[in-house]
Amino acid sequence: MSFRDIAHIAGTAMTAQSLRLNTVASNLANAQTAAGREEDTYHARKPVFATLFKGGFDDQVAGASVQVLDVVQSTEPLRRVHEPDNPVANEEGMVFYPNVNTVAEMTDMMEASRAFETNVEVLGRVKSMQQSLLRMGES
Repeated sequence: MSFRDIAHIAGTAMTAQSLRLNTVASNLANAQTAAGREEDTYHARKPVFATLFKGGFDDQVAGASVQVLDVVQSTEPLRRVHEPDNPVANEEGMVFYPNVNTVAEMTDMMEASRAFETNVEVLGRVKSMQQSLLRMGES
């Protein structure tokens, strides 16, 4: 596998983790938004990733990449709270809150951040190995 393939894999993984971090940020920003109707309530979103392999010589993997297939809405039920004094409450006094689990979102954020950092480190090591190769050619 070439340095270029390694950098491509790390780059696509960083792009995917950036999208994951943006999705987490969106979910956390909307975690406490209230709505009077279930249809108007924010639903948590989750990115769906896939690994794509491209074949090489003799069925060896020549390269790969991470692709974002979609960002889907969570199917978890919304929180229904009886708050008749809330200005957005419906006729029955019910208010709907998003299905965002802040603890799970914070965990997801930490995981995505660490995965991003790992890929940055991979790119740093590729650069270091390339520089070492160039120095070997100088002697």
